[in-house]
Amino acid sequence: MKVENGMEKKRYGAIDGLRMIAAFGIVMRHMQANNNYEIGGFVYDTIIPSLTDFVFLFMVVSAFGMCCGYRDKVLANQLNLTDFYSKRYKKILPFFGILVLLDVVMSHSVSSIYEGFADLTLLFGFLPNTITVIGVGWFIGLIFIFYLIFPFFCVLLENKKRAWAAFGISLIYNFACVNYFDVGRTNILYSGCFFIAGGLIYLYREEISRVSQWAAWMLAICCAVLYYCIGGNTCTYLMVSCSLLICAVTNSGGYWRTELQSSSAASAWRFTSRICLSSV
Repeated sequence: MKVENGMEKKRYGAIDGLRMIAAFGIVMRHMQANNNYEIGGFVYDTIIPSLTDFVFLFMVVSAFGMCCGYRDKVLANQLNLTDFYSKRYKKILPFFGILVLLDVVMSHSVSSIYEGFADLTLLFGFLPNTITVIGVGWFIGLIFIFYLIFPFFCVLLENKKRAWAAFGISLIYNFACVNYFDVGRTNILYSGCFFIAGGLIYLYREEISRVSQWAAWMLAICCAVLYYCIGGNTCTYLMVSCSLLICAVTNSGGYWRTELQSSSAASAWRFTSRICLSSV
């Protein structure tokens, strides 16, 4: 995950690790939910089920990463939209498409054909009903909608004042989705506050990088404790996700200079984390 600062390129390598850990956490949750064995205990009964909420961390991290790569280009009208959207399809569709086709073949029903078609377009996040073909792939549908509206997202983040106003509106939308529209995290309006939060952290990245790493970790620990004390809701999801991303940004090893980016170990780590994200 790179961001340019003058002539120097910074790499937020710690964020790749954070994304990979979150992916493994979600896999653990799915393994628990789809098996019949019971172990018991606080870790199995409380910690592992809560790992499904790492999807909100993915939203925050995804917005931060996209801003690192494209925000300035979008605002300067230097982004080729054809190349941008082509890259998104090429990154997601091959692996996800194979899984969809396998699911359709195994289901061999009319409904699976309709839903498989929607999956293969990557536009199924616009549908109001739940897709059962690769149902756990709802995040891909959501993130693709984010990619589609990313130019508008960049306009919202053109300056800090506008970004904070957009964040406030997104929180109102989140509240309305929960209390009136009856939609959840698969809806872009419900999840918009998490993407904008990632964008806000990007706007304040230089100030955040000067924060003590120990202070950032203490903040993250306090947010995690609060999450388990009062339960999961939009506020605790935001606090935990944002505090973990802040930890990654303040990490002294959180960005690599250009000469370190070519190492095979670093490349393998980044590749694995991207595969994990595409599989969620």
